[in-house]
Amino acid sequence: MCSIMCYCSEEASLDAFIEGFGRTESRGPDDSRVIDTGHGLMGFHRLSIMGLTPEGMQPFELDGSFAVCNGELYGFEHMREELCEKGYRFESDSDCEILLPLYREYGVGLFSLLDAEFACIIYDGESQGFVAARDPIGIRPLYYGYDTRGTIVFASEPKNLVGLAREIMPFPPGHYYQGGHFVRYCDIAKVDAVCTDDLETACAAIRSKLVAGVHKRLVSDAKVGFLLSGGLDSSLVCAIATRELDAPIETFAVGMEEDPIDLKYARETAAYIGSRHTEVLMTPADVISSLEDVVTLLGTYDITTIRASIGMYLVCRAIHERTDIRVLLTGEISDELFGYKYTDFAPSAAAFQEESQKRVRELHMYDVLRADRCISVNSLEARVPFGDLDFVRYVMALDPQMKLNTYGKGKYLLRRAFEGTELLPDDILWREKAAFSDAVGHSMVDHLKEYAESCYTDEEFERGRRRYDFAQPFTKESLLYRDIFERHYPGQAAMVAGFWMPNSSWEGCDVDDPSARVLANYGDSGR
Repeated sequence: MCSIMCYCSEEASLDAFIEGFGRTESRGPDDSRVIDTGHGLMGFHRLSIMGLTPEGMQPFELDGSFAVCNGELYGFEHMREELCEKGYRFESDSDCEILLPLYREYGVGLFSLLDAEFACIIYDGESQGFVAARDPIGIRPLYYGYDTRGTIVFASEPKNLVGLAREIMPFPPGHYYQGGHFVRYCDIAKVDAVCTDDLETACAAIRSKLVAGVHKRLVSDAKVGFLLSGGLDSSLVCAIATRELDAPIETFAVGMEEDPIDLKYARETAAYIGSRHTEVLMTPADVISSLEDVVTLLGTYDITTIRASIGMYLVCRAIHERTDIRVLLTGEISDELFGYKYTDFAPSAAAFQEESQKRVRELHMYDVLRADRCISVNSLEARVPFGDLDFVRYVMALDPQMKLNTYGKGKYLLRRAFEGTELLPDDILWREKAAFSDAVGHSMVDHLKEYAESCYTDEEFERGRRRYDFAQPFTKESLLYRDIFERHYPGQAAMVAGFWMPNSSWEGCDVDDPSARVLANYGDSGR
């Protein structure tokens, strides 16, 4: 990961900019640079992943135009060759160095050409204006806000903008900003034509496209590792990577000392694929002591996101402290594409598809945010194979009737796609998914609830929750998270759409806790 920031005004205060920008130095600890474009300040904190030489340092410059980008541009070598044929010359092996030549050739049309996870800001020296853009899913973070003079400021994280912007908002994924307007260049969740592939054809395509998504994310000039929860998604990523590399990989799992459901399954998967496996154990004291740090680094009050982030933050911290790994592959985004426990309650195929589209469009505020922050705060880069654009487009376009759980097994298409490949043992491939917070240990959520209970009397809870109109807390746990959030991001609750909960309009899903363990169909998932 890297960190980018741009204050689009000639009157921007350098001191205020540096203070805000310094809050995300951990995203890019290798080098930092701030430049004055003549019409605003632009900054870059570097985490060296591709093109490790000093020539790969940003901002990049081309004839008075400048660019900063936090991203991975897959297949950039071919695009660079085409640009070289047009007379462009490159000083580094950095993928992001192609952005300014592409902008000169295609203007804002360049963003539709990219197969990438990215957030970027360009200063156009000719128009003396700024352009910003974000990938279609929002895997790489970008936020914006306006100062008291109405000047727009962009940054990788909201913490950069606290004190500079009146209202901080996430930059909408699949959009670019130019001339004061946000324009959508890609709606990744929209389906123009339903794919009518039969079951066997669909499963073959799912398999080949996911393998391709993993393969391209293994390319790195820095060392790569893998988060392995023991669930289906991360296990598939690790197994595919092992086969693609034809070499042992390094895997990492986390769990409570008391009752870590998934550690045993992660251990089984690691043994099966032959990875060099590390387990990180956490205690109740670790959970409570890290809570404020986790809420602060996340910039959210969402219950699901915070619960699921504690284990991820602690395992990533251990990876940062104990290894020289710089890149981590993870298993996020599968649930939103193939369904999760609560989508078993979808009343129709159309309702399933509508819910999936909503979730994919909001991922940047929840699971994708969790992966980015927990990993980047520990000076690591996250890569998400299930977020591969070609893979997402295909699965979203499949007939939703095929994705409904009519098979008696969640995520049937994904499991069926890898049946018979011997990538994973059958008991891992066909195992029901546990909620992430359950997977690291049922007791973790219980400890958090008990701690929240000790922080407020019933009367204090009722008074406290009424202070908030937007996304009003509804349990002591949710009030605790909101109070911590407000200490660090006062008045910025609208950055998050609300609570990541099952669709309460569906029968069986009107619950008061976001964990799947409260659903009637959870069954043996947590064992």
